[in-house]
Amino acid sequence: MKAVILAAGYGTRLQRDVVADGSGKFSHLVGTAKPLLPVGRCALISHWVRALNASGCVDRIYVVTNALYFAAFEEWASHFTNVLVLSDQTESNEGRLGAVACLHLTVKHFHIDDHVLVIGGDTLFKEDFSLSRVKERFSDLQAKSDDSCLVLSYQCKDDETRKYGILEVDGDLRVLRMKEKPLPSETTSRRACPCFYLLSKMSLPLLDAFIDEKKEAPIEDKDAPGNFVSWLIQRKPVYVHTISGRFDVGHLASYIECDLYVREHLQDAESYMV
Repeated sequence: MKAVILAAGYGTRLQRDVVADGSGKFSHLVGTAKPLLPVGRCALISHWVRALNASGCVDRIYVVTNALYFAAFEEWASHFTNVLVLSDQTESNEGRLGAVACLHLTVKHFHIDDHVLVIGGDTLFKEDFSLSRVKERFSDLQAKSDDSCLVLSYQCKDDETRKYGILEVDGDLRVLRMKEKPLPSETTSRRACPCFYLLSKMSLPLLDAFIDEKKEAPIEDKDAPGNFVSWLIQRKPVYVHTISGRFDVGHLASYIECDLYVREHLQDAESYMV
């Protein structure tokens, strides 16, 4: 299995918050890509690399970023033996390719012909999350059907459905549909879906079809990775693995919350997410 970490965003909200913050405590974060933000004792993305390697889930990790942050990611990746960095060649948020296009670019550039674990580079999970358990669940699904894919979900609050993609599932935890930021009244489900997907190698050709279908579509259709998952659900069996929650570093307050959790509340840093 291969991992692709999506890290091509420009972090405009976070950078705006950091610049506007009057305390000066976060001035060192100016110009830092979200996955490279210090969380606890290391960069946010380093928690993923350590856990992926410790769990033995993948044999190669690919990080796709933009031209602005490429050099910083290259320097960071030099400390690992199985991490390769790819630039999408964009230089501004306005010119971004979008997350799905970046995933497609990575699969094509590195000629990936394997199961792919897709991870949002600005996301971490709570301590009860385990890559090993996710891998076991995926293996069980694959034994029954080799085109099965797996996504995560956690319970969100009623007033949070409009922030996330919400999954509706059947009794076997197969996803029936994903509703993008629905009103609470539009679905009884509260299953929010973070950017963490195990895509079977059988599903990878569908990236070509999705990108071709959306080539004239606005950037929003190719940006949120959940758009591809929602499209995929209608074409391949996609199942759910339930977790307790996540940290989504989108602005300064969410970064502070994530950093505080790792520094002060993590019980076992060595086994975190393994």
